Amino acid sequence: MTDVVGKLWGFCHTLRHDGIDYGDYIEQITYLLFLKMADERGLDLSRVERGAPGGGGEVTDCSWPALRVWTGRELLGRYAEVLRALGEASGLLGEIYAGSQPRFNSPVSLRKLIDLIDEIAWTRLGVDVKAAAYEGLLEKAAAEGKKGAGQYFTPRVVIEAIVRCMRPDPRGNPGFMLCDPACGTGGFLVAAHEWLMAEAGGALDPETAERVKRGVFFGHELVARPRRLALMNLVLHGTAPTITLGDALAAPAPDVRFDVVLTNPPFGTKGASQAPRRDDFAVATSNKQLNFLQHVVTILKPGGRAAVVLPDNCLFADQAGELFKVLTERCDLHTVLRLPRGTFTPYCPGVKANVVFFTKGRATEEVWIYDARTCVPSITKKDRPLSPAHFAGFERCYGDDPSGRSRRTAEGAGDDRFRRFSIREVEEREFKLDGFKWLKEAPLDEAGEPAEPEELAAEAIQELEEAVAGLNRVLALLERGANGAPEASGG
Repeated sequence: MTDVVGKLWGFCHTLRHDGIDYGDYIEQITYLLFLKMADERGLDLSRVERGAPGGGGEVTDCSWPALRVWTGRELLGRYAEVLRALGEASGLLGEIYAGSQPRFNSPVSLRKLIDLIDEIAWTRLGVDVKAAAYEGLLEKAAAEGKKGAGQYFTPRVVIEAIVRCMRPDPRGNPGFMLCDPACGTGGFLVAAHEWLMAEAGGALDPETAERVKRGVFFGHELVARPRRLALMNLVLHGTAPTITLGDALAAPAPDVRFDVVLTNPPFGTKGASQAPRRDDFAVATSNKQLNFLQHVVTILKPGGRAAVVLPDNCLFADQAGELFKVLTERCDLHTVLRLPRGTFTPYCPGVKANVVFFTKGRATEEVWIYDARTCVPSITKKDRPLSPAHFAGFERCYGDDPSGRSRRTAEGAGDDRFRRFSIREVEEREFKLDGFKWLKEAPLDEAGEPAEPEELAAEAIQELEEAVAGLNRVLALLERGANGAPEASGG
């Protein structure tokens, strides 16, 4: 994929002379890639009918071979007609191409991109190649400081490790449903499907296969472009997912409940100026990630399990303790994975994050924390890329039970990275899980190099945030004392 993304990115520079910015260019690539990969997979788009099926609407040949033969101004017209026909089609095709518009002014540029895509057998590169190309281009943009989409994505290595631990298996469970309420390009959903097919040896019984196709995979996404990619990816995997567009936190609490929720809520504070008005949220906060955590608890079925990626500040922010207290009362917060530094390179290399695993319906008795960060060299794109080896120890310690009920021992890690803390110990730390640190960090990484500037800045910001949170707690206690109220400890 590296060479392919390099070619596509190089052509992006050429298109700037035609007035096409990188965001529009990436979107046009997704339109064309889907047509090419649909053709490779044998999906027939030669007779796309506008409107409801069988309604007598106009039929258009939207197949890749038909588009590929055109040149000159006729190619521009044909491409616009194909996008229009697909956008007006019924079902998932219409959802995928809804609102799609051509952005090419030069037929030579469009022809060159078609030829570039046509020369590659995309389905042989990997089943999630479309998202890999899309995200690879966004990585290029991020590395050059271009904002544009303002998105970054959970690395495949992290997603696959989480899926292996959570084992989202619908076989033998007729009502099984899986959701990612902040699904981006569908990475968790695609990885869950790939895991299932690998476990099943590539073959499901007819009843399960039909359920997997139409009734297992659900998602929600705020931004139209990633949602479009998620739909495309899952359609190319032979499924018909339900992925809604909009703000999951602003909408009322949904009625549907899920067996498994896997998600990485968007980091940052954009759009988080006020607390959502949700009756199902126990804690009123403007912290977007903490609100997503509450949303996940709502949409889980009793006995349902979740894995949620959260930045470090969610483990020590002002209302983190309050929310995690509620979470441990309603759910079994059995495992926390502290991710390596630089996991989100190149989008935001200084961000430190964790994965929290919990099961709804029984209170927490103990929390196991796996530290995959301390004394581990920071992840870099070229020299020290993230790999499955970073999580092999954690997966062994997690165990075979997806709900975290496997027999565990601290000795299982072999390097003191896995430790158990009782709920009483968690309560003594005011439910601030960030405070459990037992490994001593080496001053330099194993390459003998100092930390990256972004990492140092992120650490300084985290220390300041922790200090501010502590001062706020002290001020709150002082205010209670001044008002004659008894000072409370914990929670």
